[in-house]
Amino acid sequence: MARILIVDDSIIMRRNLRVLLTKLGHEVVGEASNGHEALKKYQEHEPDIVTMDISMPELSGIEATERIINQFPDATIVIVSALKQKKDVVQAINAGAKYFIVKPFEDIKVKEVIDNIVAGK
Repeated sequence: MARILIVDDSIIMRRNLRVLLTKLGHEVVGEASNGHEALKKYQEHEPDIVTMDISMPELSGIEATERIINQFPDATIVIVSALKQKKDVVQAINAGAKYFIVKPFEDIKVKEVIDNIVAGK
């Protein structure tokens, strides 16, 4: 089981991820709707995994990922975004994200990524 922080400006996407991750046996320790909230919630909860959208108001997922990684180098961040151009993936990885899932996602893809992280792959 992993402790997970969900970051997405869409309440529907946060709900969908929460339902899926809970069904898979994980604990959702918090939710954030922008990058500033993500940083604050990460500091509060220090989750095992963060699911992070890229396009958000106030502070993008890329910037939030960079800030979290700067403070917590061992953080595991999974980008979950509709942006799928090569430059977006490269920016996310360069910021410190470990995985990239394209929206709309299939539940099995999220399960595989989370299982790999929990297994230490």
